[in-house]
Amino acid sequence: MAGCALIRLGLIAALLAALAGACERAAPAPPPQDANAKQGGNSMATATFGAGCFWGVEAAFRKTDGILDTAVGYMGGTLENPTYQDVCTDRTGHAEVVQVTYDPSAVSYEELLAVFWRIHDPTQFNRQGPDVGTQYRSVIFYHTPEQERAARASKQALETSSRHNRPIATAIEPAATFWRAEEYHQRYLEGCSGGVCPL
Repeated sequence: MAGCALIRLGLIAALLAALAGACERAAPAPPPQDANAKQGGNSMATATFGAGCFWGVEAAFRKTDGILDTAVGYMGGTLENPTYQDVCTDRTGHAEVVQVTYDPSAVSYEELLAVFWRIHDPTQFNRQGPDVGTQYRSVIFYHTPEQERAARASKQALETSSRHNRPIATAIEPAATFWRAEEYHQRYLEGCSGGVCPL
């Protein structure tokens, strides 16, 4: 491993030593909100993106108006209840993802797609910068048929634009079980002045 992954492993070891027991196995998150769900009178929807190191991806989405909540975790693999250490073996098939809860009346799914395309290089296959492995792949996990259509249209528009001179490697897949990552990964860069996943 290189870059972000190596540094994170060192940080994890230190955290585990200092916070014995703080590193718990991931647990499945509650079912995602339907695109038209209502809670407290507010419309809520869920979107899930993988774009490399999930620390930086989460930080970018948290700066977006209309975002109600975010969580980092793992999706798209074969192992149930994966830990970060499991995913880092590059053998579970999971991607590091950010699950975003948003208000569609304040920010559209198309606007979230624009953020997704902007914050990473979608032409890189199974990597982002120095971070290599399937867990760092570029992927959009859709929760509704409308999200799938929007994601495919957005990808096609990007492919026909002059923005990139290489093919777009981003996969578009149906959302699977979201396994919430260990708590020390949540909003990681908010408490880390020397963040190592620059946007």
